[in-house]
Amino acid sequence: MLKACPESQPQSAAGPEEIARFRLTRHHLAESKPADAVTVARDVCGMQAQFMSAASLQLWTRNHGIAQNAIERALWQERSLVRTSLMRQTLHLVPADQFSVYIAALRSSRVRAVLRIMARFRISRDEAEDLTGLILEALSSGPSSRVAIQAAVRPKVSKRVRAWMDKVWSIVRIPIAEGLICYSPSEGNEATFIRVDQWLGKQAPVAEQPARMELLRSYLRAYGPATLSDFAHWSGMSAGEVRTLPRLLAAELEEVETEKRVSLVLCRDVELLQARNNNKGTDSIRLLPHFDPYLLAHRGKDHLVDSRHYKRVYRNQGWISPVLLINGRVAGVWTHKRQARNLTVTIEPFGKLSRMVRRAIAREAEDLSRFFACNLELLVR
Repeated sequence: MLKACPESQPQSAAGPEEIARFRLTRHHLAESKPADAVTVARDVCGMQAQFMSAASLQLWTRNHGIAQNAIERALWQERSLVRTSLMRQTLHLVPADQFSVYIAALRSSRVRAVLRIMARFRISRDEAEDLTGLILEALSSGPSSRVAIQAAVRPKVSKRVRAWMDKVWSIVRIPIAEGLICYSPSEGNEATFIRVDQWLGKQAPVAEQPARMELLRSYLRAYGPATLSDFAHWSGMSAGEVRTLPRLLAAELEEVETEKRVSLVLCRDVELLQARNNNKGTDSIRLLPHFDPYLLAHRGKDHLVDSRHYKRVYRNQGWISPVLLINGRVAGVWTHKRQARNLTVTIEPFGKLSRMVRRAIAREAEDLSRFFACNLELLVR
């Protein structure tokens, strides 16, 4: 059982408006001082980066002053952001100085998942480790594509490993999960990989349990209040792997009642969360792009979108639509299309929009056209 934080009441209540304003503020989606790309990625626990175009827009929607070249510079020149596979086996951009924490927290669960698949091909742990060594050897002279890596290691592995290679999309999942390699600048449309010791330098080791504790702190700071089930869903770890974390962090956590359930929040955030005036002020009206992290952090989605519109947002095969977000709730979906120097933004609201909301949407779309350096055509259906 968690103890109450000092000067607070255990299992205090927090209403939906307070929770939404709290999360919007932490996500740089409420009125706040603009933050750079690295700070934004740190505060939201990484940008979802299966597609770099979506990751760039996730950063833009939180700071309209961020330019595309600034994001590219942070990734490939300053190397202050790193692109690699992390939560839920999906690509993310995270700050380079947090790379080791994410890797340490998620490593064992992600490596086990790959080893289970390899075991179906009768590939032992030793063979898997040998394959990792061969991949690192193939990358010893610098970055290389997935196809080139497979071509380099294939003649050196057993028939069992070759059979597994023929069935999987990528053979680099274990060295990525172990933090030994990460993504480097693409060659055309081809993703490339590089050794982390060459890209970021030698990384200081981080123990697993402290890393998981730190990851839970960061998650709750961005997405609290949330349940342990939410954290497991977001991180991709099992319930058993996260079960002991609240006890280890008992002095730092508070339980709060949120719409028929008890959730966790950091003690340091209780006062801000429960402030009755934290939902007042300028409305938050934003165009969130594909796979925005704000939409992915909780197992249940009823606090975000009405059930009748759920499948328009959370689509088949894991696709997450771009959404119109008004004060923390999804009020519609949108698309954009670029053609030469022209940008067409189409909004499909789920209900009537006030004149004030329409004006705010127009301002967002204008800012988006400036991000792309295009002329704007805005359609509201």
